Amino acid sequence: MKTFTIDDDDNITTFGDGDLLAEFSPGAERFCSERELATLAADWPSSRIVEVWNSLPGVQPVKRFTDGKTAVARIWKAIQSLEPIASKPARTAGSKLAGSSSKAGRRQGDTGRRNTRAAQVIALLQRPGGASLQDIMAATAWQAHSVRGFISGHLRKKLGLQVKSFKRDGARVYAVRKRKKSE
Repeated sequence: MKTFTIDDDDNITTFGDGDLLAEFSPGAERFCSERELATLAADWPSSRIVEVWNSLPGVQPVKRFTDGKTAVARIWKAIQSLEPIASKPARTAGSKLAGSSSKAGRRQGDTGRRNTRAAQVIALLQRPGGASLQDIMAATAWQAHSVRGFISGHLRKKLGLQVKSFKRDGARVYAVRKRKKSE
């Protein structure tokens, strides 16, 4: 069973073996379930809960949560993908442990927005064959008119990308054109 710790700097670390726990996290608060996390978070100010969420890898940063129960549930779900620490690694200033999430591990000015829907759509369109309308809809949970509006308004007009549109086997496909070296 995974055990998690959270220290005063909001670093969450995952442990698979309880023996390593004492070595890595003296003074950190421990929790093994969503209920235990909720008990800890009940004493935290809402700003700390937001900072914990925003420090997790691959999450959409937020400014606030509607309530503490929702925040705890989302944090619990997000940390399930963290891998446990296997052995004690060499730790240097500013380094992160495998299996940990830290706001100190982010670069200054990094907003953590690499996993947005816009980034997902651009990545799909940059694939060699492009992406079908259905692929984009499935990846973003958007309706067809929202995808078309995003491509026209955001990608073409706002970002200035050259997006080509064509039909392949009766399905609409979009792709980002490669820019020439002279451009």
